[in-house]
This record gives sequence, C-alpha cells and structure tokens, in this order.
Amino acid sequence: MARSQPEPVQQVKKRRDAALNALVSGVPYIQFLGITFDRRGDELTGVMPFDEKLIGNPLLPALHGGATAAFLEVTAIIGLSWSMLWDDIESGALEALAGSDAPLPKLPKTIDFTLDYLRSGLPRDAYARAHVTRSGRRYASVHVSAWQDNKARPIAQASGHFVMPRRDG
Repeated sequence: MARSQPEPVQQVKKRRDAALNALVSGVPYIQFLGITFDRRGDELTGVMPFDEKLIGNPLLPALHGGATAAFLEVTAIIGLSWSMLWDDIESGALEALAGSDAPLPKLPKTIDFTLDYLRSGLPRDAYARAHVTRSGRRYASVHVSAWQDNKARPIAQASGHFVMPRRDG
C-alpha cells in the first residue's frame, strides 16, 4: 500500500501563517495596540511591542492597566480560536477562506475575565501565552499570563470564560 507524500513544510507554514493573519487582521483593536503573534507549531505567543501610547503612569513609567488587560484578553481569544481551528487549518479546510474575502469563523465571546496585576509593566515589550483549560461546543475556559523580561516573573495573569461560536456544518 503506497503512502501519500507529506505536504512540503513551506506550504504548511504558509497555510498556518495565512490563517493566523486572517484571524488577527479581523480585529482593528489588535492593530491599534500593535499586538502580533509569534507562531511555533500550534503554540502562539502574543507580543505587544512598547509604544508611548501604552504608558498609564508617566511618573513611574508603567504600562496602562487597560492596555495590559486588553493584551491578555486578546491573547486569550486568539489563542482559543487558534486551538479551536487547528484541525481545520491542518486539513486545509480553511485554506480557501484565508485567501479570499470570505469571513473566517466567528471569534469566541467573553463571558467574564478576571485579571490579577502582579507587578508594574515596565516601558518595554510584553509577551503573553494562553492555555486553554477547557473547550467544549458551547463554553471554554482559558488561563493567560503576561511577562516582560522573565517568563517566571509575570506582570499579570487572567482567567476567562468564553461562549464558543456555533460551528455550522
């Protein structure tokens, strides 16, 4: 029995990058904050590059708590969507959507989001990573943490609950 040839790695990376770009580009607030996502396989790390508009207290200076909260919530939603769509991305089912004007599946909606500020965010780049703790057809739970220079010293962490979008088909 002959096995089919594996797909070239360049095509796989291109498909994954196109799907991630389509997810992120659909939310204007992500562009306003300057958030990008570093993709390594199925793992995403959110990156919020430092910008003067993100400073909340110029005397310290420290990142604004609202910018930190938005960064964590965006990372949680995109991370949850990424994990939800992973099988479709890998099978190529979303390939046609990523390259066309057709909308990607809807993003999860926030039910609640509890944030813990652990230390002041300094005027430098911040990173965040989400961990999906439960994901079902209707509901999902996500934990996310943000850090700057040292992942072991997070500046904030959050837990959120989300309503999952209806999967038609």
